Amino acid sequence: MDTLKEFLHRDAFVEHCGIELVSLAPGHAVTRMQVKPWHLNAVGIVQGGAIFTLADYAFAAASNSHGTVAVGINVSITYMKSTDSGTLAAEAQEVALNPKLASYTVNVTDDSRSLIAVFQGLVYRKQQAFAAAVSP
Repeated sequence: MDTLKEFLHRDAFVEHCGIELVSLAPGHAVTRMQVKPWHLNAVGIVQGGAIFTLADYAFAAASNSHGTVAVGINVSITYMKSTDSGTLAAEAQEVALNPKLASYTVNVTDDSRSLIAVFQGLVYRKQQAFAAAVSP
């Protein structure tokens, strides 16, 4: 897991967005983002792309947690409620794991645990071990 955490920490876009990896376990990950003024859209609520990126990072962490390189092949997000402040958390949970495909649900919640968005993702699991993918 440490190799994966180190690798995920190299994601410059996630770092730029102020997103952090809170926890990581096989098939499960939690990410967090404190809402800042630059996360807001023209209407004054958190921009959908910011919420998507938060969920996508949890999805990436959870889907790569088994030591096999996993790449997203299909994702969707449904926005349930808007928000304009506080801290958002995304919790990714594995739904199904097969040799070539795996499915994940990511729930994005606010400080009061209200559901902000639901993200569904499908990954293709390559035969390449994760450690080999991160070696210099």
